[in-house]
Amino acid sequence: MESLLWYCKPHSTFSVVRLTLRRSPRSVRIAFNHAGLTHFGGVHLFHEFLRVLHFRDFLTQQIRYPRPNRRYSISQMLLALVYPIVLGLDRIETASLLRSNGTFQYLTGLSSFPDPQTLRRFLLNAPVHLRKQLHRASDRLLQRFIHLPEHRSRLLFDLDSTVVTSFGHQEGAEVGYNPRYRGKRSYDPLLCVEANSSFLWNVELRRGDAGTWAGSEELLACCFLSSPSDIREFRARADAGFGYGPVLDMLEARPTAQYAVVSRMIPSLKRELGGLRYGPMNPRWEIAEFEHRPQDWPHARRCIVARRPIEESDPEPTLFVMKHYAYRAWHTNLPLTPAGVWRFYDGRAGMERRIREIREDYTLSKIPTRAFEANALYLEVVRLAYNLVTAFQRTCLPPEWQGLTLSKLRHRLFWLPGELTHPQHRPTLRLVNSPLLAMRGEKILHRVHRLKPLEG
Repeated sequence: MESLLWYCKPHSTFSVVRLTLRRSPRSVRIAFNHAGLTHFGGVHLFHEFLRVLHFRDFLTQQIRYPRPNRRYSISQMLLALVYPIVLGLDRIETASLLRSNGTFQYLTGLSSFPDPQTLRRFLLNAPVHLRKQLHRASDRLLQRFIHLPEHRSRLLFDLDSTVVTSFGHQEGAEVGYNPRYRGKRSYDPLLCVEANSSFLWNVELRRGDAGTWAGSEELLACCFLSSPSDIREFRARADAGFGYGPVLDMLEARPTAQYAVVSRMIPSLKRELGGLRYGPMNPRWEIAEFEHRPQDWPHARRCIVARRPIEESDPEPTLFVMKHYAYRAWHTNLPLTPAGVWRFYDGRAGMERRIREIREDYTLSKIPTRAFEANALYLEVVRLAYNLVTAFQRTCLPPEWQGLTLSKLRHRLFWLPGELTHPQHRPTLRLVNSPLLAMRGEKILHRVHRLKPLEG
């Protein structure tokens, strides 16, 4: 033991306090042979969610893919791709860490974990119809969970695209619009998020040099087709990449669909901006509306235009600028006032957060193979992982956790270290000694066990 003298002055009288410090240990041995530990103890709650849903049986019923090597079933292979995404193992090679984690395999019902070569070959050798079957299975999952915890009668679609830069030589990765890495090859996937539930409703992988609105009609058609039949109303918000006549025609072809889409600043629209009669919107912005009809449109459409004066202190503008004004404009068929259309579209700001989460937390930016179809299949796996976590959050987690990003959810739940023990020959997962965590865990399991299995 070591001693330390501490002098203090209580009531103007000096005194001496002797503190005894314990010496640091010098004979600690380190052994790497504990087979019952895992970094991912909390993921067992997520696995229990999948088990109660009979999710592996659901995948087996939905996907038909006979393979010569049957060591791993189709459901095992897909879950072996989903779990690394959920746990933050962002590359297929990194997922090999789970091969030596026997406790994780036991807790998730995987008898063993495929090696990286097996996972990559699965993606590369999969036929095109496998991606379509997985897409339909994800649609069935959405149709089940969109009405939980309460029935919905309206869907709100936020549409956007994002740039996924390629630093290798992937098929379909071409030089296109890439604001961050100019001149780099990239993919340009389209995404559709249902804003009120945060479900990733649809995805479509595109080449990096795809046209601005290429694939938008197909994406929208799939979104409508995969929606439950009892949805009575659709609303859509999109940026200027969707502001083309055929896309707006498709939205207007559905009597129950309403939209607000950012207008492209084409010459016919620019000519109208200076002659409009603007009214005050707020202390900075003015707003107006008129009927706009370019030459290639079959009819005129309502256009809302907002403008504000540019000040010297403003940063470099990202909006369209003309004659000392910055402009915003939308085409819409919403029965709202111009200010109402402004506020409705501004609700789309959450889409940027969702895209950032999908890119960073769900490994969208990590391209796994050199083949376009294999990467498109992996994008469907990302969509499946995202929607499973979102369904788990919405139905089983406490309200204050339902808005957490996957990154925060990992720290609070999935990455809880655990020890698997067998007292009285009964497997027991021991987590950190926390009364608050114990109470939340019991509530989560209670909600999980109230769910009904998915129907094939």
